[in-house]
Amino acid sequence: MPAFISGFVDAVPLPALVIRSDERIEAANPLAQTLLGSGIVGRHFITALRQPQLLDAIENSLRDRAPRAADYMGNDGRQDTTFRVAVRPVDLPIGAAVLVSFEDVTHAEQLIQMRRDFVANVSHELKTPLTALIGFIETLKGPARNDPAAQARFLNIMEAEAHRMNRLVSDLLSLSRVEADERVRPTERLNLGDLILATISGLSPLAQEADVTLRHDLPNTRVVIPGDQDQLHQVLTNLVENAIKYCGAGTSVTVRLGPPDYAPGLREQAVTLVIQDTGPGIDPIHLPRLTERFYRIDNHRSRELGGTGLGLAIVKHIVNRHRGRLKIQSKPGQGTRFTITLPVK
Repeated sequence: MPAFISGFVDAVPLPALVIRSDERIEAANPLAQTLLGSGIVGRHFITALRQPQLLDAIENSLRDRAPRAADYMGNDGRQDTTFRVAVRPVDLPIGAAVLVSFEDVTHAEQLIQMRRDFVANVSHELKTPLTALIGFIETLKGPARNDPAAQARFLNIMEAEAHRMNRLVSDLLSLSRVEADERVRPTERLNLGDLILATISGLSPLAQEADVTLRHDLPNTRVVIPGDQDQLHQVLTNLVENAIKYCGAGTSVTVRLGPPDYAPGLREQAVTLVIQDTGPGIDPIHLPRLTERFYRIDNHRSRELGGTGLGLAIVKHIVNRHRGRLKIQSKPGQGTRFTITLPVK
């Protein structure tokens, strides 16, 4: 094999290989050998690729010398992968051949799938209360037309469903705004201790009604950080309110703020904010997915308590905007701890 053909393929920054007119693989760069196997040079390309759409593209390009494109599906041991494959005719001293290169588009495909899932989830979340409202309206216009007791009951349910849709739309708008601002660093300086006290004060009636004890542990000195006050208030409200709702009667929720200290994860001075509850805890299997949009541990209970499934997704994006880190720790029977690390500069 001429050395320059090997050098030519090795210079391609993507997995690439050259296939001769006799359908044998003439050369493959290290990236292609990692993707397809180290012993593919000299073999018939069908034995290395084995996916009909791609095989047809290569065979047709070898025959009519026209460029082709196809997809190649693989797996890197952690997840399914998708490659966009370009098949281009080339003229080499060994004769006519094709250059086959593989571009990894897995991330783009995942984003498209996330968008599809998001639209499907929003549609489902809106369709359920809308279906209920339509059904009650039909009942009120028909069988319950002259039944005041039934009318009052149905109107109460309709009000609850309308409020649920309103919460969902509000959270969707909030999530959209947070994502739009995620790359814009906040410049306002705020006292995080004062914000915590204001949040706890606002949620105290909810905690008393749920028989949950709210506590705080703040440093004696002022803790000032750069941050968006409204967004950080939303973070605290979402986390503390969730803890109150899901803890159960007779439990406690503690909000703890540490003084500025070096944070290895951020490689700079930062403060640590902890929201700890003594509730039933969460099975570790759920923890990696808690910040996904519309992910719920218990769909029925979450809806009953007014949850939209977007609260923790909003929290994650706000923390990202503040260049912070969010960590969730929990075990069944041992409560749940949310730890947020925020830089002080």
